[in-house]
Amino acid sequence: MIAKRIAVAVALLGAMALILTLYLPGVRPQPQVVTGTGTVAIGGPFLLMDAKGNAVTEASLQGHYSLVFFGFTHCPDICPLTLQIITHALEEAGPAAENVQPVFITLDPERDTPEAMAAYVAAFHPRFVALTGTPEQVKTATQSYKVYAAKVPVKDGDGKDTGDYTVSHTGYVYLMDRDGKYLAHFDKDATAQDIAARLRQLSAS
Repeated sequence: MIAKRIAVAVALLGAMALILTLYLPGVRPQPQVVTGTGTVAIGGPFLLMDAKGNAVTEASLQGHYSLVFFGFTHCPDICPLTLQIITHALEEAGPAAENVQPVFITLDPERDTPEAMAAYVAAFHPRFVALTGTPEQVKTATQSYKVYAAKVPVKDGDGKDTGDYTVSHTGYVYLMDRDGKYLAHFDKDATAQDIAARLRQLSAS
């Protein structure tokens, strides 16, 4: 009987200790809070070449807003569609787009020479800057913008390699501010109206 009473008392003391731990300030354990700076690490150093052979770096994006897209001239659908959307967005935004530079950076430097890039962007907005470089320079740019890109062999109907390739890649359009820093991005579902609306917001701010 005494042993039972002791056991009950111990249980009650344990319960009281738990209540004190949970409810008294300074006694209960505090949750861990993980904080960040809020800075998105997209954009950064790169050295590329424009269609005229001029060197272009991240500093070239400063002083104006930029819409940056990575793709390649042999892309069958996503790249030309995205460049067309950017073109329509700049046209629809009107005066709000006057200080916005569209930039197209290749993911296929072996085939996308400055001449090939110039001919390709000629079908889109006249302000497009087309950039290429060595494979190493392009890789540095993709790493700065956290862009995924990988060569994929093209196979024939029998599953054999044709010797040709395409490039699998992410398809975001990055909006960079006047200091060349990340503001936002648009995915493949974004419309010209979506991008134009954001550009007008920037112009009004």
